[in-house]
Amino acid sequence: MTTTSFPACRRSILKSVSAVLLASLAGTRAADEGGRLMAYVGTYTSPLKNMRPTQVDLPPGNGRGIHLFEVDRATGAMTPAGVYEMGTSPSCLAFNADKTRLYSGNETERVGENESGTVSAFAVEKDGTLKLLNSVPSGGKGPAHLSVHPGGKFVLVANYFGGSVAVLPVKPDGSLGEATDVKKDAGKIGPTKATNAAPGSFAFSGHDQTHAHMIEADPSGRFVIHVDLGLDQILVWKFDADKGTLTPAETPFVSLPPGDGPRHFAFHPNGRWFYSIQEEGSTVALFDFDAQTGRLAERQTISSLPPGYAGSNFCSEILVSADGKFVYAGNRLHDSIAIFAIGADGTLSFITEEWTRGDYPRSFTFDPTNSFLYCCNQRADHVAVFRVDKSTGRLAFTGHYTPVGNPSQIVFR
Repeated sequence: MTTTSFPACRRSILKSVSAVLLASLAGTRAADEGGRLMAYVGTYTSPLKNMRPTQVDLPPGNGRGIHLFEVDRATGAMTPAGVYEMGTSPSCLAFNADKTRLYSGNETERVGENESGTVSAFAVEKDGTLKLLNSVPSGGKGPAHLSVHPGGKFVLVANYFGGSVAVLPVKPDGSLGEATDVKKDAGKIGPTKATNAAPGSFAFSGHDQTHAHMIEADPSGRFVIHVDLGLDQILVWKFDADKGTLTPAETPFVSLPPGDGPRHFAFHPNGRWFYSIQEEGSTVALFDFDAQTGRLAERQTISSLPPGYAGSNFCSEILVSADGKFVYAGNRLHDSIAIFAIGADGTLSFITEEWTRGDYPRSFTFDPTNSFLYCCNQRADHVAVFRVDKSTGRLAFTGHYTPVGNPSQIVFR
């Protein structure tokens, strides 16, 4: 049992969060001042092998690694600026707070009987190019998501095919150490038919085993949350920021409707509202988040699809606008981004949808000024650029397509 007083702990937490926020604000100010803006796109670079027959998402591997671009701030257009070539599908990317280090989850690099994926650490040079620092095992097969803890000392990894999550320590130079903790998901797998799927849907992707799909800390860094699509659960952990270990929170998980398959989530800027998107059920769920206990309490579920839609759809990404006014939800097969207004109580109301101008939108991200949204259309082999109307939340296609083989995620520096 720790002997540190609660006020001291709180001061320590606030100091850590403040440091991260200051670094983030510094980066935003630099972006607003019109400095050079770079984009980094993670891709699938080799065919996924040894997959279960139920796995539907099998990119052919058209990418070459991490693709670099220079971004025109006025138009949103991207100009190629090089490629860090990797044959291991660096499909997920995350920067540290000051954006001097970039981390990639390498989905198809497998070692030995455990077929572990890896996570690579890069130093970002002054010209934006990448220098490999090291690579370490990801703690399971197929790392599909990673994030940097707000304290900056750990990288959190979700291994989709391994059904596990891992905590990797960040060394002083930004390279990574061996995992300080690995948790393997376990429990009853959900049904092959989603409770909330559209009529006629054959959307079945992850209810064959456990599938950890996303992991991220809450804004304070006290808790770490991850979703398991196969278990239809959102799991909450208390995080030891000194040891890099996870222990179950007071309410260790919440369950979603059977078969709906939680995939990704996003916090509202107020830190109290939590939005989860379900891959097979095609829904967005609102939860109240208790910052003291980590407890999640569901309050609303709304479809990501327009009224009357029938057939299959797989949801993908979810974003909350920086001003806290809108939620954006990705639909694959329907190939749209649904746009919702956030009410005074956090509940959502459907505004409209925007065609992604491509096939299978795996993810999308705002630029640092939130003026543009960049959509990675995985099967169309391009990134499409949209201008954001900050007053209405609507998206307007800019006409800019950037060719990238099997793009998975885009991040900015």
